Amino acid sequence: MNHLYVHIPFCHRICPYCSFHKHTPGGTDMMAFVDAMLKEASKQPIKPRTIFFGGGTPTMLSDVHLERLLRGLRERVDMTEVAEFTMEANPRTVTASKAALMRELGVTRVSLGIQAWDEATLKTLGRDHEPAEAEETWQALKEAKFPSLNLDLMFSIPGQSLETWRETLEHSIALKPDHISAYNLNYEEDTDFFRRLKTGEFREDEGRDAEFFHLGIDLLEGGGFEHYEISNYAKPGHRSVHNEAYWLGEDYLGIGPGAFSTVGGQRWHNVKDTPRYMEMTLAGESTAMEVEELTPEQRRTERFGLELRTARGLPLELIAPESRRMLDTLRDQGLLNFDASHVRLTRAGKPLVDPIAVALMG
Repeated sequence: MNHLYVHIPFCHRICPYCSFHKHTPGGTDMMAFVDAMLKEASKQPIKPRTIFFGGGTPTMLSDVHLERLLRGLRERVDMTEVAEFTMEANPRTVTASKAALMRELGVTRVSLGIQAWDEATLKTLGRDHEPAEAEETWQALKEAKFPSLNLDLMFSIPGQSLETWRETLEHSIALKPDHISAYNLNYEEDTDFFRRLKTGEFREDEGRDAEFFHLGIDLLEGGGFEHYEISNYAKPGHRSVHNEAYWLGEDYLGIGPGAFSTVGGQRWHNVKDTPRYMEMTLAGESTAMEVEELTPEQRRTERFGLELRTARGLPLELIAPESRRMLDTLRDQGLLNFDASHVRLTRAGKPLVDPIAVALMG
């Protein structure tokens, strides 16, 4: 197994835009939760090249529980080939001692969920940290000497001005991260933001999105970052290996409640109910739900949606002969370029990646 994803579903506060499986800890027995995760990890041989802890908020685990989980994984998982070990983090849940513990136990990359640097935007997003807390956490991570640090940012947030976005980008660049992820806000079903969109309180605006997006390209590329995927920018040698594997369709195993896996042409997700996940796992039962065999056409469709987002581009061979006439049209419109092997989006085409992918699929 090349890649391992570990899902920690707990959050202090539920952000109104997030659609991932997550919840507050409530009365969860955290030691039992960790034991369930370790039992699932030991069910099959795993020799990952990358490990990614996502959520939720993985750093919400206490030092004791996080140490038990990380040490337990090292005992159950062959880590001799791990080249990258990422931990997502929230500014309010990382102390200097926790940062040092993560580094000691093999974490090589931390992705800090800042989203914004101004209080008004953070309030709109329902974030539970202040800008000053984020600064303190960033310094703690720097002092722990992780080989690679990422800042997660978000744009086109209701009430966010272009100037505020510029200030967020400039402040982030000044902190000298190795990687920056800059995500266009999406209105996902089953979120408070989606409901407010449907009532007309919020609105989508493709022109505004493109303006924010292009400002991000200008400032981040000007700051020495490579724009290697629609939402991701890296200094040389600091691309996210785990995410690149996902974009290129490589197999990955997910453990934890709600975690998805794609292995050997099959896809499934674990039960999206943390108490039930713990009960079933500790009882030795499978938690896999909605197991499906991926058809060649499904895999092809996914490749259009993912690989076209990357700097490497979409292999030309995936485009059916009857759809190739669209290539000249889209090139003439300044939206893409292509050679004998790959199709790559231009600056103008990048904000339109989804409709372009649909057009090329035929």
